Amino acid sequence: MDPTNRGPEEYGRGTDRSGDDGGRRRQSRDPLTPDFGHQAPQQSRTVQLISGDFLLTVNPVDGSEIEPCRPGEGPDAPVRHTAAQRVERERAAAPPVPPGPPAPQMPLLERQDERDRLVRLLARGRSVCLTGPAGSGRTAVLDAVAGDCADLAPDGVVRLSGYRRTVTELLYGLFEAVYSAPLHRPDREGLLALVHGIGAVVLVDDLELGGAALQELLDATPECAFLFATTPDVSAAEAQLEEVLLAGLGRSASIELMEHVVERALTDEEANWAGDLWFESEGLPLRFVQAGALLRQRDDRRAGQEASDGYDDDPDGSLFGRSEPADLPLPSLGEGAAPAALLASRLSEAARETLRFAVALGGEVPHQAHLPALVGDTHADAALGELAGSGLLSPAGPRYRLAAGVLTQLEASGYGEDADAHARSAAQHFTWWAGHPSVTPERAVAEADAVLASMARLVPGEAPGQASTAVLLARSAAPAFAAGLQWGAWEKSLRTGQEAARIAGEVAEEAYFHHELGVLALCTGHLDRARAELEASIGMRGALADKPGAVAGRRALALVADRSGEPVHGVPAGEEAPAPRHDEPASPPGGVPPAAPLFPRRTETSATLITRQTPPPAGRPVGAGVLRGARRNLVAVGAGALLAAVLGTVVTLGATSGGGEDPEGQSVTTEQSASEDGSENDSSADEPADDPAAGEGTAGGDSATPGPSGTAGPSASGTPSPSSSAPGTSPSGTPSGGSPSDRPTEGSPSPTKKPTKPPVTPTTKPPTSSPTTPSTEPTPTETPSTETPTEPETSNSASGPAETATASASQDGPVTPTTA
Repeated sequence: MDPTNRGPEEYGRGTDRSGDDGGRRRQSRDPLTPDFGHQAPQQSRTVQLISGDFLLTVNPVDGSEIEPCRPGEGPDAPVRHTAAQRVERERAAAPPVPPGPPAPQMPLLERQDERDRLVRLLARGRSVCLTGPAGSGRTAVLDAVAGDCADLAPDGVVRLSGYRRTVTELLYGLFEAVYSAPLHRPDREGLLALVHGIGAVVLVDDLELGGAALQELLDATPECAFLFATTPDVSAAEAQLEEVLLAGLGRSASIELMEHVVERALTDEEANWAGDLWFESEGLPLRFVQAGALLRQRDDRRAGQEASDGYDDDPDGSLFGRSEPADLPLPSLGEGAAPAALLASRLSEAARETLRFAVALGGEVPHQAHLPALVGDTHADAALGELAGSGLLSPAGPRYRLAAGVLTQLEASGYGEDADAHARSAAQHFTWWAGHPSVTPERAVAEADAVLASMARLVPGEAPGQASTAVLLARSAAPAFAAGLQWGAWEKSLRTGQEAARIAGEVAEEAYFHHELGVLALCTGHLDRARAELEASIGMRGALADKPGAVAGRRALALVADRSGEPVHGVPAGEEAPAPRHDEPASPPGGVPPAAPLFPRRTETSATLITRQTPPPAGRPVGAGVLRGARRNLVAVGAGALLAAVLGTVVTLGATSGGGEDPEGQSVTTEQSASEDGSENDSSADEPADDPAAGEGTAGGDSATPGPSGTAGPSASGTPSPSSSAPGTSPSGTPSGGSPSDRPTEGSPSPTKKPTKPPVTPTTKPPTSSPTTPSTEPTPTETPSTETPTEPETSNSASGPAETATASASQDGPVTPTTA
């Protein structure tokens, strides 16, 4: 299904609710309220919307999934609303009309000068700031100015609520009020490009922004003229706006306003009381509306008492609740200045219970459709009319809030004693309501402030189960806010739910909120925040063995890496690597290691030719070195075959050359082992022979000295002979004067076949000096050689590697050729 063209059946409107059961149920007074009767179970609400160039699938069960939009599946360009559509949207955005008899319309007294000045400034394209204290009638002035400026701008008049709204939320609210873009939320750049061309008169009530944030809003919308209604504590000096101050009413205007509320003329006693109240309240219109409500309640009680006097069967007035004399006194001056508690005491029980819920929710009044379920009275929706008529409520966008100062007065009167219990009841109700398939995202967004207030009240609570209730509400409401494109409420619900899940110890739910916050940050372009949230979610889900959730997180994290320009390092754990193509070699999971040279150059630290294979390093999978490219496999096989051939040739030559016996008197090579009977010499290999030939062998530099690996090295004498033909060379032409590392060490194995018998070192020259014991340290006259043979491995002569291999082949252990 196209994500931009979804019908009402997506939200459960297509269910047939006709039948006997539906006919017996009481119909709600609000036509927008769905019928919450017994229904067949429906599927969870899954919505696909487009954010920038991302396709976002909001899934309330498994979490949101995000992917780039495929070519050709982008949304249509936003189109402007028509004049009729703007009127319909303005009517839908207004607060609901309370049930019951219509309340009297209040006139706009002593505000004509301010009204005319505001209209003139807006007509010239100037932005204005209307500043006045709470209860001074700013909303009434905005309503009058909106009617006067209906034809000034091509895009008409746009009404926005600035209560707890950021600059981004106001910009998106302006975009949604002017353009029609179903299930499409442009990115930051697209948003700025669209609002840059909007020409409208924008009225923002209860603005809480100031300074640089307000200047950012003005710079983004140069073709709009703004009228901000703020309190004096909000500074607009940096924006350099025209400011219009809204003061209190005069004494005569205050009395006139009270007469409109009471719907009669005041008596002299009441007028004097109103004058004292005017001095106390500085002429704020809200105080006189509430004072007029007190006088109207006094008139109603007096009328009830007079009516009860006509009945003979109720002489004491107990039937009609008469407990005061007919002459009711006026309220005191203190009760007139803070009349909330007195007004509430004379309302119905449903109205007082509604006030308790409003106090628990921080001043937010639930929609009248929720009051019957919350209060427990089927006619509790009428309580909204009582509260509005008493001046205890004030409009705030599409809903109502407690009027200025009412929350503090009710809390002082004890209406907040059971606030936690009321907030928990409201949260449980909103959890069921927000997750119901018949509730549209638009309705959930309209109730966002009350839902968030009930959620925030439960998070710091110490009662058991409160945090878990907040988690359930966040899981139910967050997808609805996301689908309704109210992402400010979406983010607040996710953060509150994440904190509640942390307090409750619900790791799976906390991982869900981290994932959603990461997806939201990716949509808004905050890549660092998205990476942190997604990594936290992946870690938690990995600990819980939630593989589908971890995979979804890795996919989103891959998009973050792609947008930030970072390479993706390796394949994440738990996922299968893609199958290699047949026309190219496979790559190992740990990466291709650097290629080693085919014939490595020998150094002092690499004296062996064949060594034991070391185990793979930690963290690298076993067998990673086996997977090589095809070319390297061929080279390795060829090198192994060549090495085997060379070793075989060397072993064969050594076996054939050692088969015959040399005549007595001929020189014996240094690779020959000692006689097996050991009758001539029983000295160890570390001591010189006692016969005269031993000294000559030592002097001539042709003695057999074991090498580092227990094999005899040619001409390895540590003391060079003074009669040598050339320094550094033996008479046979081989290099002499080995390094100290070539001398025998303690514990080294014997180079002979029987390690317990010493080798025989025959010589051909008479001894020139007495035998001496060789020292393990070099003499001052010798210089250890650091030169390396030029052809240590490729020579095929018997004096090179062949001789070494011959001596090694005579041992019982494994063949380990070494180099001198």
